[in-house]
Amino acid sequence: AAAIAVANAPAATGGFLGATPHGRNPGSVRAFIDFQNDVTAKDISLALREGFRSVEHVKRYTTNGMATDQGKLSNMNALGIMSAELGRPIPEIGTTTFRMPYTPVPFGYFAGYARGALFEPERHTPIHDWAAEQGAVFEDVGIWKRARYFPRGGETMRSAVARECRAVRASVGIFDASTLGKIEVVGPDAAEFLNRMYVNAWTKLKPGRLRYGVLLREDGFVIDDGVIGRLSDTRFHVTTTTGGAPRVLAMMEDYLQTEFPELDVWLTSTTEQYAVIAVQGPRARDVIAPLVEGADISGAAMPHMSMVECRVAGIPARLFRVSFTGELGFEINVPADYGRAVWEAVFDAGRRHDITAYGTETMHVLRAEKGYIIVGQETDGTATPGDVGLAWAIGKAKPDFVGKRALDRAAFAGQTGRKQLVGLFTEPGDIVLEEGSHLVADPSRPPPAEILGHVTSAYWSETLGRSIALALVRGGRDRIGDTLHVKLADRAIPVRLTDPVFYDREGARLDG
Repeated sequence: AAAIAVANAPAATGGFLGATPHGRNPGSVRAFIDFQNDVTAKDISLALREGFRSVEHVKRYTTNGMATDQGKLSNMNALGIMSAELGRPIPEIGTTTFRMPYTPVPFGYFAGYARGALFEPERHTPIHDWAAEQGAVFEDVGIWKRARYFPRGGETMRSAVARECRAVRASVGIFDASTLGKIEVVGPDAAEFLNRMYVNAWTKLKPGRLRYGVLLREDGFVIDDGVIGRLSDTRFHVTTTTGGAPRVLAMMEDYLQTEFPELDVWLTSTTEQYAVIAVQGPRARDVIAPLVEGADISGAAMPHMSMVECRVAGIPARLFRVSFTGELGFEINVPADYGRAVWEAVFDAGRRHDITAYGTETMHVLRAEKGYIIVGQETDGTATPGDVGLAWAIGKAKPDFVGKRALDRAAFAGQTGRKQLVGLFTEPGDIVLEEGSHLVADPSRPPPAEILGHVTSAYWSETLGRSIALALVRGGRDRIGDTLHVKLADRAIPVRLTDPVFYDREGARLDG
């Protein structure tokens, strides 16, 4: 109604530049001219009586025009008051320095920001549209939209994921890993910087090799992990978890500026610059070999945890020999603008090998079968490397790294009382546990029962033909072989504690 009334109102024939829309004395009228800083017409008059004549001095004396509107609502009226009281025209008085926003921001922008699709931003990978065209079901991972699974012919999620798992284990699968965080660490001291940040040793890592890195907070708890490749003596390609890229880069920048300012290092976020195509399975090399130019990717020339710069489908690429499935695997890093084109080239090359696109749910199952953790799922902010089976990654000869002194605390010295990562087999094997379920020793004991741990991941394993789960259990490694129980409202499910690696413990399949 107000909008209609304004639209139908007669056009204004003139205006008044000053304190109020009338000619009353601004020195005696309480009229606000800066509504954010509560500056009135009387304040401007007082500034002039105090001897301030410069518009810049009046501005600072009264704070007029210093709020977020940058004077859009107030400065002209203040100039009108000064002009009247000083008896000088506004051009002679001068104006303050204009700053952005030069054009006022409509209130509708603020009122309508968090509505509908604008409630939260969405990030799409370069392969997103291809996945949507194939009928993928998406899930939210942070603010990324990721393909969860690719149903065919009315498949349920369980049947689609089982089919995708079989394909990766038996032949080859293709997975969009573009959401991985990526940070370029460059400079003469790049290796020393990573040596101080991560628990692993980096100075002796040779160019062309990869290493799995674990990053801790100062309190010794795992904050992130990822595979890091050394391109040259002075350049590293660091990957982080999907949701961890901003905090890892912020942490690195903080330490570089405040703790290690003497190091000659530059940090650049490249998460959006690279699309990452994971090709996993026994036929992975057969699929990509015809597309690779300028590199020998045979098992002898390019072993597991190595990398090479080459061309894939004619596009410059960083090719990693790495696996998050336990199978022979490659990750193709190409400029994001070429991501879909390279993906389609790989997919077309893989048709003769029955290549299958798989989503995040299948990725979770495959990595859980191998006992690979996901930071934020198997960790809860209170897990040390030793708790989740990563003590082997710690550089024993390193004099220092972030979190090292915290790991020497008495609370961490005796690991037996801490929660440790174990595997679980339910009895019977067709029950898939709920993630987050508590584990107790005696389900018959009335509440409150002593909670010994909780389930971090639980899936149906098509490879094993039964359910599997990962859990953090107090003193878990000493309890392997024991039976605990998951207590539900109406029953208790027996679970047998096992080693967290369910599949190919020797790692033979990684060698392809």
